[in-house]
Amino acid sequence: MNPFELKPMEMENCFKERKDLYGYSYDKYSADPYSKLRIILMNGTEFEEVYFGHNAMRNEARGDLRRDLALLRRSEQMQQKQIACLKPISESVLENTIAYEQLAVDLTALMASREQNLYVKHCLDFALLEDFDHLYRYADLMNMETGEKAEDLVGGYTEIMPGRPTIAEHRHPYDDVKRPISAKQDSLLTKLQVNIITAAEQQTMNYYMNQCGFYKSDLGRRLYQEIAMIEEQHVSQYGSLIDPVCSPLEKLLMHEYTEAYLYYSAYETETDAKLKRVWEEFFEQEVAHLHFAAELLKKYDGKEYQEVIPKADFPELLALSEQKEYVRGVLKNTVNETAMREDFSRLDALSDTFDFFSYQKRVNGNDAGIASHEVIEKHIKELGEDYRYQLKEHPVSELRKRDEDNVRVGRVKSKVAAK
Repeated sequence: MNPFELKPMEMENCFKERKDLYGYSYDKYSADPYSKLRIILMNGTEFEEVYFGHNAMRNEARGDLRRDLALLRRSEQMQQKQIACLKPISESVLENTIAYEQLAVDLTALMASREQNLYVKHCLDFALLEDFDHLYRYADLMNMETGEKAEDLVGGYTEIMPGRPTIAEHRHPYDDVKRPISAKQDSLLTKLQVNIITAAEQQTMNYYMNQCGFYKSDLGRRLYQEIAMIEEQHVSQYGSLIDPVCSPLEKLLMHEYTEAYLYYSAYETETDAKLKRVWEEFFEQEVAHLHFAAELLKKYDGKEYQEVIPKADFPELLALSEQKEYVRGVLKNTVNETAMREDFSRLDALSDTFDFFSYQKRVNGNDAGIASHEVIEKHIKELGEDYRYQLKEHPVSELRKRDEDNVRVGRVKSKVAAK
């Protein structure tokens, strides 16, 4: 499938009547979890495009191009508004949060498992363990506050147990900035995956940074606040992978190609017939957006789209699937890693003066006051053990105890932790 070879609709035909933007929402009790995840992913992808479009306009002086960007952005806004309301009113913030973290886990693991750029793969694997731990912390909060079991929401696709403890994820900002990929040398799949994961993590960051002020309990507010800071670190990490040399219109073309790829992937893998029709409609609109972006690139930069995307056939489509064994393997081998500027290092290999340790001391202070730790300790105190959904023994021996939250893994050197 090469979307540049398809005949696009007129851009003006992408606009819809107001009544058509609101209507169908999935049934939270019967919907497949991956249908929910696709909605979150596409919502985040549309937000990224809109956010990028606004910033491109603010840095552009040419009035005609500013208007063209506004035309394109309006259609993207309509898509985003319709997607956002596919979520039912009855789905709580915490239930929706479980889906956000399940997406972060299974999407990241899927992309890491097929990524050929080993540096990008390492970045994906590294943050994967952190989102995996977030799922566990939110699931314990849900079980303690409402009695709900997150395992009923993830459909058996994703295990729920500790990853790299959230308390260990707080790192100095310098360590979140990574080396960018090369738009000319890296594969189309790598470029797509960097765009996709940046948008997905940005969506999660935005969701949590707003929800932390509206959640109903102090502990929940503090947990959203803490994890929102980690999601900001993830956005910094993934966003820094994007090639900074590309022009704004080259990036715009890649954004539109990414959206077309994701909508086509969603259409091909969706099991809900009504959602499938939405993805089909939006794919057709994205083909129009993509062709429009190619015209802008030619008009204002004097470049053909082939100079940015030489081989435009879609690579392997993105089909969400369970990644339990992949996650377990990453857990077993890298849970005690941390970031070290543009690279990664096992904690024991770092100098005692490395700023990870001083930053940890500054932002965490007393372990007892950290929400991600407190939610597990409180669950253990009230219910006798933490909440988990795991199908076999945890692959990391230090994280197997159900009556104690380990705050040393990934945070304290093994020699110090053994004292």
